[in-house]
Amino acid sequence: MKQLAILITSILLPLSGYCEKQTDEKHKSLIIKEQGAFSAGGTVITSEGTFDPLKPWYESQGGQTRHGDHADVLYQIPANSKINSMVFLHGYGQSRRCWQTTADGREGFADIFLRKGYSIYLVDQPGRGDAGQTTHPIQVSVAPDDQTWFTQFRFGLYPVFYEGVQFPKEQQSLDLFLRMMTPNTGNVNEATIVDAMSAVFDRSGNGILFTHSAGGAPGWKTAIRNSHVKAIVAIEPGGFCFPEGEVPEGNRGGKGIPMDEFLKLTKIPIIVYFGDYIPTKETPAYSQNFLRNVLAIARKWAEVVNAHGGDVTIVHLPEIGIKGNTHFLMSDLNNKEIAEQVSNWLKEKHLNK
Repeated sequence: MKQLAILITSILLPLSGYCEKQTDEKHKSLIIKEQGAFSAGGTVITSEGTFDPLKPWYESQGGQTRHGDHADVLYQIPANSKINSMVFLHGYGQSRRCWQTTADGREGFADIFLRKGYSIYLVDQPGRGDAGQTTHPIQVSVAPDDQTWFTQFRFGLYPVFYEGVQFPKEQQSLDLFLRMMTPNTGNVNEATIVDAMSAVFDRSGNGILFTHSAGGAPGWKTAIRNSHVKAIVAIEPGGFCFPEGEVPEGNRGGKGIPMDEFLKLTKIPIIVYFGDYIPTKETPAYSQNFLRNVLAIARKWAEVVNAHGGDVTIVHLPEIGIKGNTHFLMSDLNNKEIAEQVSNWLKEKHLNK
């Protein structure tokens, strides 16, 4: 793609009704050297028979192909970009939008780090968002479930927000957040996601992989697959890759992997962040206990990786004095503070050049 110097005042169009909440910083100019979109990975299937181009389009025919199971990527490269890019993978029910903006229209991690000089690659995983074309389609459910996600994402115990929560409490913010949810369009397995993510890194080159929630498990395996992954920033990942014979009960990251594959995770720095409202003891709230168990497994996983010579840091934000964060700490009200925590870690690991 021919490189163009594009002077822009905003990466994203402001959400309707929220112009008054845009900060002065968001209106500072950015110079984008290159931007675009591409598909990565995927498969092609072919039906039996012979295609006849003279028949009408609505008449079912054989001998046709279907392209699917790829990732869809939006990228932006700023002027004077840093050596390492940033690749962002969303979690369950989400698309790349969760990295682009927030429920009340502030800048998301993508814009925050773009302003810091990093090239960004925003991924819709296979079967989600703009990568909806799959070869194993499913029936999309329309069952109401907003209240389930309100509690599961730890905004509060519906309809009550947690005290001090870093999620904007206006009804319009909640409405817009829930409209960012997007369904699976296909029965896509982890291997398909890993294949697509590895293809993304083949295109982006060396970079830092950001994962969120359900994106965590395929994120570990993407790093194992592709040496272009130079570090991982995982936000409340749901599961972990343990070596065979060392998988603790309750891990949602699947069965153990061969030691030679696992050891690849010991070659890169990894940091894992967890937000607030995660109890130390069992509670009646499933949403709280779920992350309590995940955090406990994360600590065990860090011990195992580090015992094999790795470099994993687990950060439970309330333990360092940062309180009120939800499952979406990259878009919470204090997301700039969280981004600074990440930036400091990148600098410590010499990944900010």
